[in-house]
Amino acid sequence: MTEKFFDYLKERGYVYQATNEEQIQKIVNDSKPMTFYLGIDPTADSLHIGHFFALMMFRHLQKKGHHGILVIGGATALVGDPTGKSDMRKMLTKEDVAKNVQEVKTLAKRFIRTDGDNPAIILDNADWINNFSYIDFMRQIGVHFNVNKMLASDAYSKRLENGGLTFLEMGYMLMQAYDFLYLNRKYGCSLQIGGSDQWGNIVAGTELSRKMNHHVEGKSKEERPDTFGLTCPLLMTKEGKKMGKTENGTLWVARDKTTPYAFYQYFYNTDDADTEMLLKLFTDIPSREIEELCQKDIVLAKKKMAYEVTKLVHGEEEANKALEATRSLFGKGTNLEDVPTKDFDRQRLIEGMTAIDLAVEVKFFPSKNEARRMIQQGGFSIDGQKIKSFDEKIVLNDPAKEHLLLQKGKKNFLRILLKKKTNASLNQVRNIKGKEIE
Repeated sequence: MTEKFFDYLKERGYVYQATNEEQIQKIVNDSKPMTFYLGIDPTADSLHIGHFFALMMFRHLQKKGHHGILVIGGATALVGDPTGKSDMRKMLTKEDVAKNVQEVKTLAKRFIRTDGDNPAIILDNADWINNFSYIDFMRQIGVHFNVNKMLASDAYSKRLENGGLTFLEMGYMLMQAYDFLYLNRKYGCSLQIGGSDQWGNIVAGTELSRKMNHHVEGKSKEERPDTFGLTCPLLMTKEGKKMGKTENGTLWVARDKTTPYAFYQYFYNTDDADTEMLLKLFTDIPSREIEELCQKDIVLAKKKMAYEVTKLVHGEEEANKALEATRSLFGKGTNLEDVPTKDFDRQRLIEGMTAIDLAVEVKFFPSKNEARRMIQQGGFSIDGQKIKSFDEKIVLNDPAKEHLLLQKGKKNFLRILLKKKTNASLNQVRNIKGKEIE
C-alpha cells in the first residue's frame, strides 16, 4: 500500500463523511498501525448487502496493516437503532439476539481475517454494557447528552415525525457512543467506521470520548488518543435507488436465505451503469483496468463483477457453481421468462417438504425413483444448489421469495412460482341479497 492509501479509499468510493479528514488521512496513511472498529447489530441471523460497504472498508484497512475490531451489538440489538425508521423496530428476544450474534460472527469472517498476521478481533458489546446498572449508566454516560441536541439529529427525525419515539430508543445513541469510549480506553481505538446512516451515532461517540477523556487520571494529553469517525456512503444505484432489494426480498449473505446462484444473478442483472462502481468497491482490480474493461466490453465486465462479488461472499467453489448454472441456462440466449413455470402453494414449503416430493409433485420427474437416480448422478439442483441426499428438505424461510428454479442435467429447467393458496370455502362470499355463502 502506498503512503496515499486514504486517497485510494476515496478514489474507490469508500469515503463519504469524516469528523476530521486531515487527521484521519494522517493516521490512515501512517505506517504505524492504528486501531479502528466497525459495529454491526445482529437484528437478523444474517448479513445483507447493506453491510458490504463498511466490511470492505474494514478489509482494506486491515490489509494496510491497521488493527481492526468488529463489535457485534448483542446489547444494542436489544434496544434497536431508530435511525431512519418511521416505526419502532420489532423487539427481539434475548435468545434470538444470542443466536444472531453467533451467525453474524461466522458470516463476517468471509470478509475479514481473524487469523494469521494482524488478525481482527470480534467482540460483543453486551460484555461491557451489561455490567452497568441503569442508574450507574445514566449517571456516568447519560449526563453528557443534551436531549435537545439529540432530537435535532437525523437519527431521530423520522421517528419524531411520526410521533412515536420511545425512551427505549433514545438510549441507543448513548450505548453506541459508550462502545467507542470503552474501545478507546481498553484498546486505544481511535477510528470508528460505518455506513452514512450511522453518522449521528458515530459523532456522538467521538464527542463522548472527548468529554470523558479530557481528564484521565495518570495520563497526559498526548497519551490519550483522539477519536475520529469515518463513514462510507449507502450502496445506491446511479439512479439513486438503494441496492439490495430483489424480487425475493433482501439480498442476504446466508445461503439458506439467498442462494449463491440468486446472488450471482442479482449482480449480473444490475444496470450497466453500476458495473464500474461495483467492480471498484468489491474487487482489487486497478481502477484504470476497470474503466477500460467497462468501456470495451460491458457484458464481460458485468460477468467479471458478478463472479468476483459472489466469490468474495460465498467462496470460489460456489461462485464457479453459480457461473456454470448460469452458462447452462443462459448460454444459448435463454431468458428466465422463457423457462416453463408451475404454480405451487408457498405454505407447503413454509412447513417444509423433501426436494424429491416437491419435484415429483410438480411433475419435474415422472417418479421418485427417477429423482433419486438424478440425485445419485449429481444432476438435480434447486436455485443453483445441488441436492445431495434423498431426504434433503426444502424449507421456505424468506416470506418475500417468489420462485424457485429447479434444474436437472444441464438444460432442463422448471420455475416454481410460489403462490398463496386461495380457498373459496374459507372466504366469506356474499350473494346479491347480502347473505353469506359457505
